[in-house]
Amino acid sequence: MKKKRFGLLLVMVFFLALSVMFIAGCGKEKAADMPDATRKIVDMAGREVTLPLEINRIVTLGPVPVINSLIFTVGEGDKIVNGLPEFARNERYKYQHKFAPNITNQPMLQMSTGKPNVEELLKLKPDVVFTMSTKKAWDEQTAKVLTEAGLSTVYLVWTNPEEVKQAINLVGQALNQEKCAREYNKYFDDTVVRINDVVKSIPRNEQPRVLHCNTQNMTAPHAISDWWIKQAGGISVTEDFRKETHVAENIELSVEQLLKWNPQVIIVGSPEQVDSLFNDTRFKDISAVKNRRVFASPMGAQEWCYRTSEQPLMLLWAAKTFHPEVFKDLNLEEELIQFYKHFFNYSMSVEEAQEILGGGPKVDTGKKE
Repeated sequence: MKKKRFGLLLVMVFFLALSVMFIAGCGKEKAADMPDATRKIVDMAGREVTLPLEINRIVTLGPVPVINSLIFTVGEGDKIVNGLPEFARNERYKYQHKFAPNITNQPMLQMSTGKPNVEELLKLKPDVVFTMSTKKAWDEQTAKVLTEAGLSTVYLVWTNPEEVKQAINLVGQALNQEKCAREYNKYFDDTVVRINDVVKSIPRNEQPRVLHCNTQNMTAPHAISDWWIKQAGGISVTEDFRKETHVAENIELSVEQLLKWNPQVIIVGSPEQVDSLFNDTRFKDISAVKNRRVFASPMGAQEWCYRTSEQPLMLLWAAKTFHPEVFKDLNLEEELIQFYKHFFNYSMSVEEAQEILGGGPKVDTGKKE
């Protein structure tokens, strides 16, 4: 009997030690214990990057709000040590500060040209720098400059919807948050399936013609919008045009072109642009304007209609916007609260969810956008 009890005690001690190891960080060795230890990863430009075992200080360069959204998604926003660039220093981006209050008083690291201020960057002593751009050649050159300055620089690529999952995987790998990255990618795929299972039964003649545009500079900005429009049960009026003209980004629009397309739904980037369409008599005969079906994209860490880790939420919102009756039981406020809590580690109120869904915060007219 004593031998059995002793054996049971050994088993209990073993499992207790095992559980303590997982609680301490899934068996990962901390950089503090091995200060000179490093590891290597391969970024999305195929470059081998050497990183310390533990990351405590992160810098983001390029489209900072977009990259920050990826960092937020794996729960590491509190490690970002730089502030937002000049274009994002306004009320529209207030949720960046809610998700990561630590960035509020941090310095800008990008000049008006977009190039990094390497001298200021070095003062921050980051463990890793993340950079990304659709202008691949420019950003690879930036990554090279930073690497030559002794900074561990990870280059991210995001030109199509699927690459968000690759980018998240790489960010998770770099920040020792692979589990969070896998959970996000599963949520992404599950959301696509969830919407597609409903949309596939909607006849094409009941799917609205949709235009995503920026009325401030009269462009159809990103090809990524063709994806979420189609996935959500709409017909993007720019999809064939992009194929015919080979212009993937920033299609220049004319009033004549908009009248020719005559979209039934228009999605713009801000509430101000909704007002400008309704108040401009040149657009009064467009179906979306006549039927008051012009909507501002939700805005959290970034406008959802552009590149952001909130892309699955954009798909949910677009599906309900295009087909309100079909998706009448879809509770978007609850979806937001659960998403931001699980991935961003942010407890969102119903009022905040409503503000985001309503197009996000309006720009303070006393500040330059």
